[in-house]
Amino acid sequence: MNTSSEPGRPGRTVPDHEHPAAPARAGDDAVEPPERTMEDVAWGRLERRRERIRAQVRRNREGGHRVPTWVLAVILAVFLAGWVYLLATR
Repeated sequence: MNTSSEPGRPGRTVPDHEHPAAPARAGDDAVEPPERTMEDVAWGRLERRRERIRAQVRRNREGGHRVPTWVLAVILAVFLAGWVYLLATR
């Protein structure tokens, strides 16, 4: 028996084969889960990206914009018209 205490559990005795620092024994039935493959990592990233995009689209569809889109379009049109005017008059 190992009498070292685990964090958060003072005074608890832990059998040597269950101690966190103990090496795994050959006869243990506990099988470690396989590490993730690069394909699994890539799919996870893709799914997280898709979820972020879905959340952004959802927020955009809810509205709540501070400046209406048509006002931004008018400002852009005025800016472009002024730029064309400056190029044409030189």
